[in-house]
Amino acid sequence: MLQEAVEFYHHLLEEGDLAESSRRMLDEGLEQAKLIFGGRRLSPYLRPHFVTEEDFARVTRVCETVWSAIQKVKDAAVEDESIVDELGVTDIERELVRIDPGYRAVSPTARLDSFLTGDAYSFVELNGESPAGIAYADAAYEIFSRLPVMRRFAERFQLRRFHGRPLLLETLLSAYREFAGAQARPRPSIAIVDLKNLPTQKEFELFREFFESEGHPAVICSPDELEFSGGRLRCGAFEIDIVYKRLLVNEYLPIIREQPALLEAYRARAACLVNNFRSKLIHKKALFAVLTDERYARLFNAGEREAIRLHVPWTRKVREGKTEKDGESIDLLEYVGAHSDRLVLKPNDDYGGHGIYIGWNNDPVAWDEALRSAIANGDYLVQERVPTARETFPALAEDGSVFFSEQLVDLDPLLFNGKVGSAFTRLSFTELANVSSGGGMVPTFIISGKG
Repeated sequence: MLQEAVEFYHHLLEEGDLAESSRRMLDEGLEQAKLIFGGRRLSPYLRPHFVTEEDFARVTRVCETVWSAIQKVKDAAVEDESIVDELGVTDIERELVRIDPGYRAVSPTARLDSFLTGDAYSFVELNGESPAGIAYADAAYEIFSRLPVMRRFAERFQLRRFHGRPLLLETLLSAYREFAGAQARPRPSIAIVDLKNLPTQKEFELFREFFESEGHPAVICSPDELEFSGGRLRCGAFEIDIVYKRLLVNEYLPIIREQPALLEAYRARAACLVNNFRSKLIHKKALFAVLTDERYARLFNAGEREAIRLHVPWTRKVREGKTEKDGESIDLLEYVGAHSDRLVLKPNDDYGGHGIYIGWNNDPVAWDEALRSAIANGDYLVQERVPTARETFPALAEDGSVFFSEQLVDLDPLLFNGKVGSAFTRLSFTELANVSSGGGMVPTFIISGKG
């Protein structure tokens, strides 16, 4: 059915008037909805991503099973410093991790980046600290649902969309209620906190508008605008109950001494941070090394171990020594050097596609140099290649014309308190499906036949 649906959609675009009116409406909608990232269209494609109900049910089951295993890694790490070591948490990050956030969930909001093919479903990493895209996806759903081509498409296929912002708000509120207990305010105020002048500013505005529409005072502010005094965290005269923390720990640490109010309020339990600093434990890409290492299999039940085996790629920290691969003992560095065609090197704690070496795109000399660089860095991972998904999409050129191009398709389910509640899809002409490095996003519609 999926192939039939895509072919039908592309056939509709052969109608010149229908394609042009849809393109024009898409451009206008992106501008009006603030779906702009760094000055460019966030969704430069004229078709959303379609996933069947059956496939998305499987995606949901797998994500939630793997998430239960991830939660167990966090619980074990809080008690076992050796797991913290394995995750690569630095000394200063450990200090933040030790602070009790006031609620149990390690990452109330999270995003699992994955590839869905006809034969496999594979994760590549987890964003457990500050997942972006929730509000962007909601806005994209609204725009694409109104396109003339989508309305024609909906005459033949049943479409289901997601609503991420209400789930995000309820996630913030549930963490706050657990945090504040009997002292919880009925309409807590929310501060969206990140650095200034980031390309995600437009998404923050979408969130602020939604929070206020639901009766919650909201503000967008940066760490330097925060003040902690008299037991309250403030941004100017605005008193803050909940911090929707989009600020990454890596970005906060260099300025933490000069701008300590956020940390002081968190340590004093004066504001509820979502996600909290403890999420750093599972945001490290070495999480997948823990999940796939037989030494830690005892942490998980049989269903979780099977889900990890089938859907989480074999991952290890780059270092000297022996490890296990497919039930056999191997010399890790020797194996990595000899199998560039099936391996990726990536930094343990970075984003935006920075520092990634794709083995099959490098000649032997370049791969050897990449491996030496990873060893010298001391905080790199090697990860097994997974089957990637590719589809042809109608893309928009700078002049507004439409052309068809094969894209890498990265499906990103969004989890709220461990349950899949929304999703979007990132597309890319290259092998890095990352908006920060030049990719784009489209909404993910779940489809089924009519009648």
